[in-house]
Amino acid sequence: MIAHEFYIIAMIVALFAGILSGIPAMLAIAGVPLVMAVIGSLTGAFDLSFLNFFPARVYGVMSNPLLMAVPLFVLMGVLLEKSRLAESMLDVLGRMLGGTARGMALSVLAFSAIIAASTGIVGATVVMLVLIALPTMREAGIPKRLSAGIICSSGTLGQIIPPSILLVLLGDQIGNTYLEAQQKAGNFAPDPVSVGDLFAGALLPGLMLVGLYGLYIFMRLRPSARDAVPPVATKPVDRSEILSSFAPPLLLILSVLGSILGGIATTTEAAGLGAIGALMLAGYRSGVSGSGRALVLCSVAAAFALMALRLFSDSRTEAASLGVLAAGLAVLFVLGVIVAASRLWTSGMLQEAVGDTLRISGMVFGIVVAASMLALVFRGFGGEEMVMEAMAVVPGGTWGALALVMMVVFLLGFILEAIEIIYIVVPLLGPPVLGGDISPVWFGVLLAMNLQTSFLTPPFGFALFYFRSTAPRDITTSDIYMGVAPFVGLQLLGLCLLIAFPALATWLPSVVFGS
Repeated sequence: MIAHEFYIIAMIVALFAGILSGIPAMLAIAGVPLVMAVIGSLTGAFDLSFLNFFPARVYGVMSNPLLMAVPLFVLMGVLLEKSRLAESMLDVLGRMLGGTARGMALSVLAFSAIIAASTGIVGATVVMLVLIALPTMREAGIPKRLSAGIICSSGTLGQIIPPSILLVLLGDQIGNTYLEAQQKAGNFAPDPVSVGDLFAGALLPGLMLVGLYGLYIFMRLRPSARDAVPPVATKPVDRSEILSSFAPPLLLILSVLGSILGGIATTTEAAGLGAIGALMLAGYRSGVSGSGRALVLCSVAAAFALMALRLFSDSRTEAASLGVLAAGLAVLFVLGVIVAASRLWTSGMLQEAVGDTLRISGMVFGIVVAASMLALVFRGFGGEEMVMEAMAVVPGGTWGALALVMMVVFLLGFILEAIEIIYIVVPLLGPPVLGGDISPVWFGVLLAMNLQTSFLTPPFGFALFYFRSTAPRDITTSDIYMGVAPFVGLQLLGLCLLIAFPALATWLPSVVFGS
């Protein structure tokens, strides 16, 4: 047993060393366990026959229909980012809130919350905010540290506000781990946990976090004599500007979330709806004109009509008439998609979006497949039993185990990326927690909010990297670190509130899904 413990400790140390060395995380997560397995087999500590299960695990990952939602949500976010809708939204919001320092900061936060629900890609959101919001924020008199903190923290809201790629990956891991842990505990018919449950559970905590950010900004930026004259000349905002800027992304968000929460579509189907909707929005804004513009608008109306038919039709409706109507609407919808896609193709935007989607999705799935090797070797060395035994002696029982997992996740956030943490921590440390009576939805949302801090904690917070790479040189690295510190504290405060009031995460899923 001592040999097994030695190999597991050596594997964990080597894994962190490999990741911190700068080699691709996928190679470190898969390569280190494989090398340790080979070495362990030479000393009789590991049975290489365990590796026979690896192809089946990889096939299970690649054939998982839920994970198909990842590239679709990524494509949705990339297309919305490239459609340049953000600039008009932020301009309208800034003028609506008066152009003062406080108004500008709150408008960036509100804008980020909307974009977070639309894109969910931290890098794209942070870079976009630096380019289009930072100059205006500094012109409005917002201190550079506070500007850095607002942009970095607001850019990570897409990890907790659904639809979120992070929640999709967490839902997959939480669902599998919860099912296995409950069966080992003697419950052979546990209620399944879906990504839709996590989407519903994360909605209120995500909005709570936006509220905490907004309250801090409101109290920090008190009105001054300078605010008597807005630093940025503003012109009145008419209804048409508000409608054209905010209606498209809000309708897309409502369509994606509404189709999931309303039971119209699965998560993967809703992701496809979001990707197609983003494609049509990007095509419409990229210069489709004349009859093509009208066709795209009609196809959007056809899509909503199809959703209404799916939601409100019943089995007694005449199948023939309903089928003809649905077919006509579907043809109109497809024609609009073709027109929008052809416009994006001729402009080159579609090729760029697909390339970015392939790169981001490849990174995600590479880590997912590599983590399968890590989990397999960890179990082959008896690590699962060791974790269960260690968790059993933690003071406080299940609550003590939960506190330990939260602390480990927070500390790992300083050196690992969120996706890496999900596929390392949840399968290895999740079973002792999920084998008890703790709500898996609540546990998943707690992890999501905890993981959000990993984007802001130095030295490897990705939001910090993206901000540093695009911000002016007069904003130093220490300014960025000092700027994000209060927002990390607000995230931890939100985590404490969520622990104290679990209903924040469990109430909405119980109302929507009855779970």
